[in-house]
Amino acid sequence: MSVEQRHRLILRQVRDRGSARVADLAEALGVSAVTLRRDVERLAAQGLLTRVHGGVTLPAEAPAPRAGGLTVGMLVPTAHYYYPAVIKGAQEQAARAGARLVLGISRYEDAEDRAQVRQLVKGGADGLLLTPSRQPDGSHAEWLAGLSVPAVLVERRAEPAGPAATLDAVASDHAHGAYLAVRHLAELGHRGLALVASPSPTAPGIRAGLLAGASALGLDAPAEIVIDRDRTDELVAGVLRLVRERGVTGLLVHNDEDALALVRHLAAAGVDIPGEVSLVAYDDEVAAFSSPSLTAVAPPKEEVGRCAVDLLLARITADTAPVGRHVALLPELRPRESSAPPSL
Repeated sequence: MSVEQRHRLILRQVRDRGSARVADLAEALGVSAVTLRRDVERLAAQGLLTRVHGGVTLPAEAPAPRAGGLTVGMLVPTAHYYYPAVIKGAQEQAARAGARLVLGISRYEDAEDRAQVRQLVKGGADGLLLTPSRQPDGSHAEWLAGLSVPAVLVERRAEPAGPAATLDAVASDHAHGAYLAVRHLAELGHRGLALVASPSPTAPGIRAGLLAGASALGLDAPAEIVIDRDRTDELVAGVLRLVRERGVTGLLVHNDEDALALVRHLAAAGVDIPGEVSLVAYDDEVAAFSSPSLTAVAPPKEEVGRCAVDLLLARITADTAPVGRHVALLPELRPRESSAPPSL
């Protein structure tokens, strides 16, 4: 553990308790009493602590904590799809505030979520940006309640009755993004729509937006196919039935990679896009690089990262606990070659 990390942990312990004994701090940090006293002397010289007999307290007029020098721990399930832009936004915003971002990657494993968070906190993170591998449920309650530093939920829903309900949260409004796709297709003249989606924490929001949008715009209830990557032939056959037997002329596909794969399979089956069916991808990670280029819904990923850092730093540095915030950021639709009016 570096000197800087020890100093942050000492200040956090004293802020939490109001005062602390040197012996207790040394034991909590796993250092010798001599090392701890040396740290205390440095912090006292900076006016951040007041030494008393056998311990330390906060100064009578302690300066408010500043973002400069803080460490933000960030947990994400992957650094290879969707989240690089979220990470980029968070890193840039942390740097602007003089804070440091440290990353933990869980590979969509619950146990690794917890292991990475323990490591981030042990390494001196003053607060956490959390994207658990799946939507928090009852199994997360004890873990989230036991966090020792402030946390902000990122791209996960802070549901009213859920274990993360009281955490600050920022996420893309995926239901709104799906509505944009429905409205776009409806404005082109499409009436029969279908959702083709892989199981993910994002899928429920997309499904809700699709159904609400179709209902509001007077469209038929959309069909739905769940993607099973181990059964590609069944997936393609199901989509072909929707297009050629059930009159579906507009598809919303989540995510981009599955959309690109589906385009290839449909082309091999002789389906023309957008002549026979229009397609809107969701995420806009690689949609522009398809042939034809794919109309896509683009969540504001970088802005999610920036907003999450702002929420976390505000909570870490505030003199009094700020009002909790659940922030929803709106995606945008980016029209390209894969959507057009239906053929008559």
